[in-house]
Amino acid sequence: MSADPAHDHRSGCPINLTLEALGDTWSLIIIRDIIFGDRRHYRRLLEESEEGIASNILGDRLKRLLAAGVLTREPDPSHRQRRIYSLTEAGIQLLPVLVQLGAWGRRHRPATEELSVRAQLLEEGGPQLWEEFMDELRRHHLGQEQAGPGPEGPSVLERLDEAYHAARRAAAESAGGGAART
Repeated sequence: MSADPAHDHRSGCPINLTLEALGDTWSLIIIRDIIFGDRRHYRRLLEESEEGIASNILGDRLKRLLAAGVLTREPDPSHRQRRIYSLTEAGIQLLPVLVQLGAWGRRHRPATEELSVRAQLLEEGGPQLWEEFMDELRRHHLGQEQAGPGPEGPSVLERLDEAYHAARRAAAESAGGGAART
C-alpha cells in the first residue's frame, strides 16, 4: 500500500471512488435499511432484509462501510453484546442518491407499489423534504439538536412508514379481493 491514499484507488475520478466505497450489491441496501427501516443492529439487518443477505456478506459490508466512514459502531447501552450502527454525515448525505436510485428504479424496473411508495413520496417532495429527512437522521444518528422549531405533525420517516403500510394493506386487500371474486 502506498503512503499516498490517492494512489490506493483505480483512479481519482469521484464516480470511481464512490463505486469503490459503495458499488457492490449490498452496501446501498444496508444503508437503505438503516435509513428507512431504522435497522441499526446486526441481527435486525440480517433477519429483516427483504433481499435475504447472508451473514458473512453483511459482516463484510458493515466493515467496509465503517472503513469508508459511512457508518460508525458503538456499544449498545441496553445490551452488552450488541453494537449500534449509526450513519455518519457522509452516510446521511447518501439520501439524495437513494432517492434518485429509487426514482430510476420506479420508472425502469418492475418495482412493486408498496416498495416504491417511499421513493415516490421522496421524489415528489423534492430537495426540501430530503433536507428535512436528513435533519431527522442527523438528530437520530448524530445526536444533533434541531436548529429552530421542528415541523408540526409526524416526522418524515413516520409519514413514509405510514404510506408504506397503507400500500401493503391495499396490496393485501387487492390480492384477497381478487381471489374472492374468482
